[in-house]
Amino acid sequence: MTTNIFPMNRRAMLGFGASAAALAALPALAQGSDKPVRFILPISAGSGVDAIARAASVALGKALGQPVVIENLPGAGGITGTSAVIKALPDGFTLGMVSNNHVINPSVFKKMPFDAITDITPISVVGATPLVLAVNPKLPAKNVKELVALLRAKPEGYNYASSGNGTIIHLAGEMFMDEAGVKARHIPYKGTGPMVTDMIAGQVEMGVVALPAVQQHIKSGALRAIGVCGPARSPAAPDMPTIAEQGLPNYAVEGWFAVIGPPKMQPADVKRVHEAIVAAFGAPEVREAMDKQGNIVKPTSPEQAASYFRSEAARYAALVKKANVVLE
Repeated sequence: MTTNIFPMNRRAMLGFGASAAALAALPALAQGSDKPVRFILPISAGSGVDAIARAASVALGKALGQPVVIENLPGAGGITGTSAVIKALPDGFTLGMVSNNHVINPSVFKKMPFDAITDITPISVVGATPLVLAVNPKLPAKNVKELVALLRAKPEGYNYASSGNGTIIHLAGEMFMDEAGVKARHIPYKGTGPMVTDMIAGQVEMGVVALPAVQQHIKSGALRAIGVCGPARSPAAPDMPTIAEQGLPNYAVEGWFAVIGPPKMQPADVKRVHEAIVAAFGAPEVREAMDKQGNIVKPTSPEQAASYFRSEAARYAALVKKANVVLE
């Protein structure tokens, strides 16, 4: 079972927020300098992590006292963009936002150009996006018990979609099959968009996907939610039960997002950037944007982030080995 580092208590979610005065009080990275801070995203524009970073970029710039420039560098499952972060000077002027795939990649790729744990400076695991197991409404299953019964009655007679081999979406599906003791045929797509389109069309019966990406489809009836994949219900969909509370207590996975820097950043710079991250994501306008996106935000310390990266890497390595996922 994964450790839930994002408690769902609403007061806790809002209590860490910094006021505008606190934002102004944080020192700039370089006094009197207009040098921009590169905020590298190892994913395409328009993705969930991209929306999160852009929603916080203005507040982050205010907190740092420097302009923040978002730079999308997708490719190789996030390796391309993260490599750019790692190669940058450790002066606090280059940051990156990564997700679960950062610690999954070492297990699914035969070769990695860097060590995902030791070749970065962890700054904060900022929060998480809830995932949901959804099905095409023509599938005669309305909850976990009924879905498991269908899969057991017809092993490998059904398909489940993912946004790509070795992604958190893929492994969340594999984790469900493993916990429930059932099987289904994996159909990988190149991204969430085409995956959701085919789920709605009935080309594939089910899949795990970020709640913000399908919430409108669930409300319209184009898709049916089986359950939230995280350890607790989402504030964005409080009436949607978790998979854990429906009989699979060890099932818990969510799409987290974290801020990192190049290796060997100075402690003073790490502290300064961490304080800016906490202040930016605590700003009222950013909290509102995160709530609308369905994200849970409660930044960890750099030390907690480092520990979480290690535990998540070990957790996914075991699952990848069991699922026999290997990419070139």
